[in-house]
Amino acid sequence: MRDAPSNLQIHADRLWGTILETAQFGGTPKGGVRRLTLSPEDKTVRDWFRAACEAAGCTVTVDALGNMFALRPGRDGSKLPVGFGSHLDTQPTGGKFDGVLGTLAALEVLRTLNDAGIETDAPLCVANWTNEEGSRFAPAMMGSAAYVGDFTVENILARTDAEGVTVAQALNSIGYAGAEAVGAQPFGAFVELHIEQGPILEAEGKTIGVVEHGQGIVWYDGRITGFESHAGSTPMPLRRDALAAFAEIVLAVERLARDLGPNAVGTVGEVTIVNASRNVIPGDVIFSAEFRSPEAETLKALETGLAAVLADIASRRPKVDIQLETIWRKEPTHFDAKVIGAVREAANALGYSNRPMVSGAGHDAFNLATKMPAAMIFVPCKDGLSHNELEDATKDDCVAGANVLLHAVLALAGVAKAA
Repeated sequence: MRDAPSNLQIHADRLWGTILETAQFGGTPKGGVRRLTLSPEDKTVRDWFRAACEAAGCTVTVDALGNMFALRPGRDGSKLPVGFGSHLDTQPTGGKFDGVLGTLAALEVLRTLNDAGIETDAPLCVANWTNEEGSRFAPAMMGSAAYVGDFTVENILARTDAEGVTVAQALNSIGYAGAEAVGAQPFGAFVELHIEQGPILEAEGKTIGVVEHGQGIVWYDGRITGFESHAGSTPMPLRRDALAAFAEIVLAVERLARDLGPNAVGTVGEVTIVNASRNVIPGDVIFSAEFRSPEAETLKALETGLAAVLADIASRRPKVDIQLETIWRKEPTHFDAKVIGAVREAANALGYSNRPMVSGAGHDAFNLATKMPAAMIFVPCKDGLSHNELEDATKDDCVAGANVLLHAVLALAGVAKAA
């Protein structure tokens, strides 16, 4: 084994080839990917990933929630591994870079080190986290959240999708209910590469985002119960219209985020009118809502503001019942200075233009940062578009991010000296 040269680069064509290859697992006609967590398509990509990591000389373990860990030994086995990676699940109409880039770039780092005959001082461990997207099961990032103790394993295994399938059943159906205890795989630090999922890097012509902070997030599930009745024969004063109350909530979420901005956003992303009919007054509405902010005070103000709005609506519409449950809350994330420094120094040494950033989207690294030093690397995506089949990123930018990941990981793990 020998020292890592400062100009060491990942194999660009090989990385790009794996991105295109794995995009076939759940590929859509528009060039996106539909690979819901713990689906048959997820099993296919997981099997591919396991085989690729084992071919790279790693030992692959799977924990009880399906989190996958590919361990490459280091010279000093007493040191905790440096972790890196992301996720392989997608949105229902997702792209081929969100999460996938970080996981495949981590695999490419291992392959590059093997090609160069480089041994790190600390071990390296690539992670594929279960259900980062949260599109089939809630909450999002549940694999890493359970890893750091935010949820019990039993709680997560009991969560259900829209069809009533539990996480436990889904894991068993694809053979990824692993034998390892959740949290058993330790890390000394963690680095996650990801597309930005926003427009800033592209707009400024920067190649690398050095992520220093992440937004706090609050997710809600809500239900409004009124009474179904005939749309033509029920007088307006006698109506118990659940949808009318819901409309006020939608506008309130938007107003609160605008009023408490610029560091605040709010969204009502899902709504279902139960037993909907064009000539029936809606009596039962189910919905989701969320707020995000990088400032703890602003996040709290958004929550307090929404509670006040709901109380006001309830007082003016006493004939409907409004229920809102907080199903997930994550405080704003502040990443570790040493890991941030390793990312920035790698970008500068490689000559890539870069800037500090706050992540608007949630990521597994947010959870991990509560228990270990962590940070993230962003690369641009076309028009800032993500969670969409048209999501796109250039080969050059993906390669740049992988190279920064390579050198940041080497800086954190250390390189074993030749005998």
